[in-house]
Amino acid sequence: MSFRSARDAVRADKYMIDVERIRKDFPILGREVYGKPLVYLDNAATTQKPQCVIDAISEAYCNENANVHRGIHFLSQQVTDMMEAAREKVRQFIGAGNTEEIIFTRGTTESINLLASSFAQAFLKEGDEVVISGMEHHSNIVPWQIQAQRYGFKLKVIPVTDSGELDLDTYRTLLTPRTKLVSITHVSNVLGTVNPVQDIISEAHPHGIPVAVDGAQSVPHIKMNVQQLGADFYAFSGHKIYGPTGIGVLYGRKELLDRMPPYQGGGEMIKRVTMEKTTYNELPYKFEAGTPDYIGSIALASALDYVDGIGMADIARYESELCNYAIERLSAIPDMRIIGNAPERSAVISFLVGNIHPSDMGTLLDRLGIAVRTGHHCAEPLMDRYGIPGTVRASFSFYNTKAEIDALVAGIERVKAMF
Repeated sequence: MSFRSARDAVRADKYMIDVERIRKDFPILGREVYGKPLVYLDNAATTQKPQCVIDAISEAYCNENANVHRGIHFLSQQVTDMMEAAREKVRQFIGAGNTEEIIFTRGTTESINLLASSFAQAFLKEGDEVVISGMEHHSNIVPWQIQAQRYGFKLKVIPVTDSGELDLDTYRTLLTPRTKLVSITHVSNVLGTVNPVQDIISEAHPHGIPVAVDGAQSVPHIKMNVQQLGADFYAFSGHKIYGPTGIGVLYGRKELLDRMPPYQGGGEMIKRVTMEKTTYNELPYKFEAGTPDYIGSIALASALDYVDGIGMADIARYESELCNYAIERLSAIPDMRIIGNAPERSAVISFLVGNIHPSDMGTLLDRLGIAVRTGHHCAEPLMDRYGIPGTVRASFSFYNTKAEIDALVAGIERVKAMF
C-alpha cells in the first residue's frame, strides 16, 4: 500500500482505522496455524511487516546494492543517498534536531550497550551513580551492570508500585550530586505502563543529570518528539515498528555524543589511521564502525513512511480502544489476574489465570492459532517484584481486531476448562 493509500485507510469521520483494508498489506496475517486463522498478539516482541517494507528490501538488493560511503561509482553513491535519506526520515519521525544525532545500530539492545560503554568511559567513575527502574527490560539493566563492575559506579533503582507505576517520590530522593545519568523505559514491555518520562526528565535536568529513554515499546504507539520530551538519549528498534530486524537507532544530543568515545573500531568510524594514532570520524559515523545495514535503514524508512501514512494519532486512538476492550473482556474471566493497572498504559496486557502455568496457557493457545508471549519477558526483576515466575502477554497493533480479542478470550476459557 502506498503512502497515499495508507492515509486513505483511515476513516476520518470516526478517527478510526479501516483494519480490514490495512490487514491486506501484511501478507503473513492471511496464513493459518494448525489449520486455524492466525491471531497474532505478540507485537511487543516484534511486529509483522507490510508489503511495502518487504518490497523495499527486495528492490534495494535487486537495483541499488553496493557498499555505502566513499564509493565513487554510481550504485555506491545512489545507495549512500538512500541511506542518508533514511537517516533524515528517522530524524523527522522522532523530532531530532539534526541527522548528526541519529546513529544506526542493530536495535535497542545495541543502542543501550553503545550508550552504556561510551557514556561510562567519558563520564563515570568510582562512586558515581546511575538511576534505572524496577520495570526495565534486561537490555537496560545488564549493560549498566557490566560497566558498573568496570568503573565502580553504583546502580540505584526506582521502585515499582503494586499498580505497576514508578514510585516518583522515591525517585526524587535517588537524585544526588553523584547521579550522572537516569536511564528509563518509556513504556513497560510487561505492564504496558506509560511512564511520565517528561516529569522524570524535568526532575533530573535542573541537577544537570541527562536522561536516556528506552523507546522500544513507545515509538510504535506514541507520537515522539525527542526535543519536546527533553530526552538526552533515545533508543528504539526497527522491527518493533513494522521495519526489518537488525536495524535500530540511538538518538543522542550532539554535545554529549561529541564527548563520548567510539563504541567500536574499524572502517567508517575513522578519518585517518596510522600505526601511531587514529583520528575519529565526525558524527554520526564515529559510532557506525564497519559496513552498516544500509538495506535495513532503507526498509526502516519505508516502515516509518507507512506508519506516517496512517497517522500516529489514529493509531494511538485505535490501539487504546483495543486495549480497553481487551481489559474489559479479560477481566470478566473468573480467576483472571491482570498484572498492573496503571491509568496510563499502552497496548500490552500481561496476565495469569488461576494456577495455570503461563507456558501451558501459551502452548495451548498456540494450538488454536493464537500467538501470545509467555515467560519473564526479559524483565526478571519485575517478576520478582510481583512474586511470579512469568506471565502470558498479549500485545496489540493497529492491524488487530476486536474479533481477535474475542478469539483470545474464547481460547483462554477453553484452556481454563481443560484445567
